[in-house]
Order: sequence, then C-alpha cells, then structure tokens
Amino acid sequence: MCILILLSAVIWMLRAGSRGQKVVAYCAQDQVYAEPIFQDFEKETGVKVLAVYDSEAVKTVGLANRLLAEQSHPQCDVFWGNEEMRTRQLASKGLFDPTNGWGAFGSRSRRLVINTNKVSPAAAPHRLFDLTNEIWRGKVALAYPQFGTTAAQFHALRQVWGDEAWKTWCRALAANKPFLLDGNSVVVSTTGRGDAWVGLTDSDDAAAGEREGLPVSLLPVNEDTLLIPNTVAIIRGAPHLAAARRLLQYLQRPEIAGRLVAAKALEGSSPSLLAGQSLKVNWDALLRDLETTTKELGEIF
Repeated sequence: MCILILLSAVIWMLRAGSRGQKVVAYCAQDQVYAEPIFQDFEKETGVKVLAVYDSEAVKTVGLANRLLAEQSHPQCDVFWGNEEMRTRQLASKGLFDPTNGWGAFGSRSRRLVINTNKVSPAAAPHRLFDLTNEIWRGKVALAYPQFGTTAAQFHALRQVWGDEAWKTWCRALAANKPFLLDGNSVVVSTTGRGDAWVGLTDSDDAAAGEREGLPVSLLPVNEDTLLIPNTVAIIRGAPHLAAARRLLQYLQRPEIAGRLVAAKALEGSSPSLLAGQSLKVNWDALLRDLETTTKELGEIF
C-alpha cells in the first residue's frame, strides 16, 4: 500500500513539473489521426502540444519548406512526417538534432484504387504503364505529382525505370487527360463518384473512402508500389528540447503505430512488413536529382 502511494506521488510530481511546458510539432500526418494521439500525450505528461498541420494539397512540402526557411531561427521542436523523401531531404540539410536524428515507424502504400461499379479487378490496369492506354483516357485521377507522396513515388519511378522511359511515360500520362487533383483524398472521392474509374492514391485514403461507403477497392501491392513510413525527428536548435525528447519517445512507442494501424492510417506497424514486391529506392541518388525531377514534373503536368 505504501509503495502504491509513493508511486502515485512520484507520477503526480512528474506531471506537476511538466505543467506549463509546451512542445511545437509540425505534423504532416492527417489531423484526424494525430490529434487524439497528441491529446493523450498531454494527459500523460502535462506537456501542451502546439500542432501545426499541413494542407491536403501540398502535404509535407509546405512544412518542409517552412522548416528550411526557419533553419536559422527554429520555431518547431518535433517534425512528424508522413513520407520519407522530404524527411531525408531535411536530414541532408542538417535540420535535425544530431543526437536524436530521425526515425521511421509503421507504413502505408501508394497503390491503384478502382471504382468497383465501373471496372472489375480483372479488367483494371495492374501496372502504372497501363494508365497511358487509350482505354483509360480521361478516367484516371491522381494528385499533382510535384507534392506529397505522389511526388515521392514519381521520383522513385524515375530512378527505377530510367530517365527516358520515365519521361515518355509521364508525357503519355499527361496526354491521356487525367484528373489532376489537390490531394489523395480527393483522388479517392473522385474515383468513388465515378468521375474517374481508376485513381493513384495512398492506402489510408482508400480505407477512408471505403469507410464512407464509396465503391472503391485497392489493387494489390506490386513492383510499382512505394511504401511510405511515418517519420519523426527533433529539430536542431529546438526551443523546447526536453519536451521534444518526451514527444519523440512517445511517438516511437509500438502502441502508437498500433493505434494508427487500427485506424487504417497505416497498414503495418513496421515498414518491413510490406516490403516484398515494392519499389527499391536509392535515397541518396534520388535526393541529388530532387530539384531537377521536381522541375520536370512541373513542366509536364
């Protein structure tokens, strides 16, 4: 009994000592999934999370650019990314605390989604090369490929396919009159309405569409699939370093990935669980070509 009382007192003192503390988090994970996690962290620690979220249209890119602009005068403590490419870009520019670096947890995937009222799985395009066929003209939806996970996949495809094959495919896809949309959730809703028959999106957005009753279904993982982990890092020069370390440790707990999997924000608790058939990326080479590829995507699309 005395031990329990002592433990309760210690926990109370720790929480009391955290009152008034805060941590600033720039978060590319969808607010609907991240906010309850931040709230539970606040309840457990007494540390207030001041979260800044990105817009659907420019996911991760907007926050990455903001962090770069603030590099000499950091405002953010913790960056919670929803894809790997921009996190690696920030790491290469020295944005993250050298003691903690950055970590990845869980994963989801970039895949094709179909409207099951318009096309059967057997008749659907199974490789991205198929999207340039005449039969899919005006029936494909994707987010602008300069941003977010769509950008990461297009950059990875260039590396795997080679420059000429990639450029030919991009130009043929653009010529096939796809819907270019402001984010992956819009891709799913456009496909679910039947305006498009096929969409290129993230697995969590497709899962959300299914929950809403849309007639959509993901096609299987294949060699065009990009796996997308969540990432977390402390910013170099974080204004609230002690609180930032507490939030970093909290987000890396296995039960946090488990919660995101249960909510279908992630497909697996570890990136390796889905690694079979998927794009294999040389990230150092991809980052060297990042600006060139982004410029070319803007010119083509």
